[in-house]
Amino acid sequence: MPRTASFRISRRRMARMTAGTLLAAGVWPGAVAARAGLGRREVSSFEFLVVNDLHHMSPECTIWLRRVAAQLGRHDSARFVLLLGDLSDTGAMTSFQAVREIFGTLSVPVRFQIGNHDYASPTDRSAYLKVFPNQLNYWFRYKGWQFVGLDTTEGQKYEKTLIQPDTFSWVHRNLRHLRHERPLVLFTHFPLGEGVQYRPENADALLDLFRDYNLRAVFSGHFHSLTERSNRGGIPFTTNRCCSLKRGNHDGTKEKGYFLCRAGADGGVSHEFVEVKPG
Repeated sequence: MPRTASFRISRRRMARMTAGTLLAAGVWPGAVAARAGLGRREVSSFEFLVVNDLHHMSPECTIWLRRVAAQLGRHDSARFVLLLGDLSDTGAMTSFQAVREIFGTLSVPVRFQIGNHDYASPTDRSAYLKVFPNQLNYWFRYKGWQFVGLDTTEGQKYEKTLIQPDTFSWVHRNLRHLRHERPLVLFTHFPLGEGVQYRPENADALLDLFRDYNLRAVFSGHFHSLTERSNRGGIPFTTNRCCSLKRGNHDGTKEKGYFLCRAGADGGVSHEFVEVKPG
């Protein structure tokens, strides 16, 4: 059987390659090391939910999101929910409070991330931070897996953006807490997949910081379309359709919904789209 591309590339050559080039080649150094059995640790399988782009803006949106939350709650095997930003449409305190109240009815933890629509002005995100403190850059572990939420916003800008220095500084300070060999999932608002519309101009620089870690999946929002950039190493970089009543999908599709995700004991991550039907 021929050896895969991952093992034909030398460590020295890997060190010179950017994150985008590594992904295009089907290589991620940390994942390669984990597959080779270097420092392998036991992990367990479980399910979780990923929702993006709620864009709450009116009482009608509150009714819609209650339906969304009720459907999420029927996934008895899901262990937590990731909400990937644009919780509100205009950064209004009332929208954040509604989202917190609605998703607070779930019996599992809900982790939030900020989007560009969660700013009340070009730089004001104070309402978001008041309602969702400590939900910018952070990480948590579950059953041997590591999840890292990263703020990829540049204020209210929606295109041609740069991930801000505070996020890079946080990553540099906190990488020491992460285990190289344990499977890692990143979740962001702006897409990090190569070639996806609205990808930040310095996305590769952020991904490069995780090149020696066992990256297994990246979930993002912002681009309201079902996209997947999966390299030959099996690392999916995904965006999804929005889960908003008032906003549409950029690809013209009508379905609204979320991902049901499965983290496997083998370190793989799969996902399927689940539609929320209109009322």
